[in-house]
Amino acid sequence: MSDAREAGVVVDTMVMSWLLEPERSPLAEPYEELIGDRPIVVAFQTVMELRFGALNAHWGDLRRRRLDRELAKYSLMQADDAMATVCAEIRHRCVQIGHALGDKIHDGDRWIAAAAIRRSLPLVSHDGVFDKAPGLDLLTIASSS
Repeated sequence: MSDAREAGVVVDTMVMSWLLEPERSPLAEPYEELIGDRPIVVAFQTVMELRFGALNAHWGDLRRRRLDRELAKYSLMQADDAMATVCAEIRHRCVQIGHALGDKIHDGDRWIAAAAIRRSLPLVSHDGVFDKAPGLDLLTIASSS
């Protein structure tokens, strides 16, 4: 287990937003404890979603630059051909078994799951769509269905 702890975790958009916000969610601390000292890997999709959220909320330049400085502290996982293949495989498997992660509406979530699976890292998320997704090692404090 120490090798997995050293390798890190992929953290989804919801949890990252809780960890980065100055007025943090009460769930930020339990997720910090769950992550512990493991390095955080952030999928490109999460970076896009956080930046879109900042623009959509009309954040000023200073606040957006603060977000960029915070994101720079983490390892960013870009999409590549292998990750695209993993993402396609996840969707195929989920469609076959009727898992919600196979639905078109979850394209972004699939990229985040693909980042975790591609790197053989656990995904830290509070989003129920990842529950029981094939091939995904999910770390959460949320109750499973």
